[in-house]
Amino acid sequence: MAQSLSRVYVHITLSTKHRHPFIDDNIETRLFEYVGGICKNLECNPIIIGGHKDHIHILCLLSRKISQSKLLEEIKKNSSKWIKSVDTKYKNFYWQDGFGIFSVNPSEIDIVRDYINNQKERHKKVSFQEEFLAFLKKYKIEYDERYLWD
Repeated sequence: MAQSLSRVYVHITLSTKHRHPFIDDNIETRLFEYVGGICKNLECNPIIIGGHKDHIHILCLLSRKISQSKLLEEIKKNSSKWIKSVDTKYKNFYWQDGFGIFSVNPSEIDIVRDYINNQKERHKKVSFQEEFLAFLKKYKIEYDERYLWD
């Protein structure tokens, strides 16, 4: 094949360290926009970014030029530096060490977009931990819960 072609959609989840509710109404929209800008700069075009208090979800098209781990490293490093510069109340902001990244069937993009768009309603009934465990179950990912939340 003479050219490299790729179209891989990913759903990423990131939690704040110890699930501290740093993502308040003052920073939420700006954080989502900032993370979207990081994704765009890395040619991982964001479709939607959302979340709730202690975590975010990113639905984006993964560039063929970057690895998953490099994308997450750049998102976490740059957004963490940025949010700390916004206000002193965010000076202790950190992302949890790990992350979740899941492939998305192109036919399910609208479903995932709606899911991310409805995070505030969803988390009136379901915690982030319950939500993330459901992803792990759906994708049949083996894990050790001792290391999942720290």
